[in-house]
Parts: sequence; structure tokens; C-alpha cells
Amino acid sequence: ISFARGFPKMKKIAVSLVLAASLGLAACSGAEEATTEAADATAETADAAADAAVEGADAATDAAATATDAAATATDAAATATDAAAAPAADAKAGEMAAKTEEAKK
Repeated sequence: ISFARGFPKMKKIAVSLVLAASLGLAACSGAEEATTEAADATAETADAAADAAVEGADAATDAAATATDAAATATDAAATATDAAAAPAADAKAGEMAAKTEEAKK
């Protein structure tokens, strides 16, 4: 008789353990989904940051190319100005040398 009275208590304990295990499993699977969602969001943020970095690098490369072109243009302009300034002096020097040659022939 004592066994019959103890059996319903064991049944309640067993049901309680199964219920606790089920709730624990449900809580863990919910945490797994949240973790997966957080990982996906982190990956998306990392992708966006990488894209922004690439765009920034492209912009910096374009700016460097523009600066290089401007420097080449300035160098060409300086060379032209130097040539223009040197031409009269070279002509004058050539004229002097021609005059000295003429004088030497006399």
C-alpha cells in the first residue's frame, strides 16, 4: 500500500523533470537563434565597413592620381617657362660668339 501512495509522487517528479528539461531546451534554442542573428548582424556590419574602406581607398587613389597629374602639368609649365626664359639668353650668347668670330676673321 505504501508503494501505491509513493508512485504518484514519483510521477509528479518525473513530469516536473521532463517539463524543466523541455523549458531548458527551449531556452537554449532561443539563445542559439539570437546568437545566430547577432553573428549575422555583425557580419553585415563588417561587410559594410569593408565596403566603405574600399570606397575610401578608391577615393584616395583617385585623389593621388589627380595630384600626380597636376604635378606633371606644373613641371611641364615650369620647363616651358625655363625654356622661354633661356631662349633670349642663348640667342644673345650665340650673337656674341658670332660677333667674336667675325672680329677674329678680320
